[in-house]
Amino acid sequence: MTVNLEVAEGVGTIRLDRPPMNALDVATQDRLRELAQEVTDRDDVRAVVLYGGEKVFAAGADIKEMQVMDHVAMVKRSRALQDAFTAVARVPKPVVAAITGYALGGGCELALCADYRIAADNAKLGQPEILLGLIPGAGGTQRLSRLVGPSRAKDLIFTGRMVKADEALSLGLVDRVVPAAEVYEQAHAWAAKLAQGPAVALRAAKEAIDQGLETDIDTGLAIERIWFAGLFATEDRERGMRSFVEEGPGKAKFG
Repeated sequence: MTVNLEVAEGVGTIRLDRPPMNALDVATQDRLRELAQEVTDRDDVRAVVLYGGEKVFAAGADIKEMQVMDHVAMVKRSRALQDAFTAVARVPKPVVAAITGYALGGGCELALCADYRIAADNAKLGQPEILLGLIPGAGGTQRLSRLVGPSRAKDLIFTGRMVKADEALSLGLVDRVVPAAEVYEQAHAWAAKLAQGPAVALRAAKEAIDQGLETDIDTGLAIERIWFAGLFATEDRERGMRSFVEEGPGKAKFG
């Protein structure tokens, strides 16, 4: 398999495994979609890590595979490509990307599907599709601009330049930079902590934020209000409030 799933401590690690550069060919894209659905459905997975291994996250699409595709072939394939990444973005659980080495093109777009990004101090990220006479096709023009703003996204996409980890942090493209040897450990720790939290409330928070960003403020507030009220029907809410009253803040243990 070009992508594998390992589960431990409530954390599902989706690991790319297509040496040497984890090029995202069609089979890898389809496998990503399958595993995104699996971690969505599995109750024993409460948070997710996206990881490419110690040396590289993903250096982009499989250019040799794409080179032989004509317009008709890509019209047929482009929706499946986007659907695979959207499946990852819509996993209703906390998702963190552990970025080592290169995260370029489709690799950068995959990282953009996470809720949080931890990068190695030697990581390099970018959207170099323009250098092939293309634009990002797996969500880069949309997710990158929403994350870092349109002008910064245009700079990266128009030039195709790579940015090092420190610049990626300053742009807001990644959220934390750590030594390369600590990337997976820290990503797993972030996910494991959230895996102990109230699953329904975490899902509500993620969906309220993500859906609210796609609409106007009044609709976003309505989405928040519906989720907020709905959580009063959950056992986690009862447990959390009871613990607060009896033991003080931050001591509730959720199933």
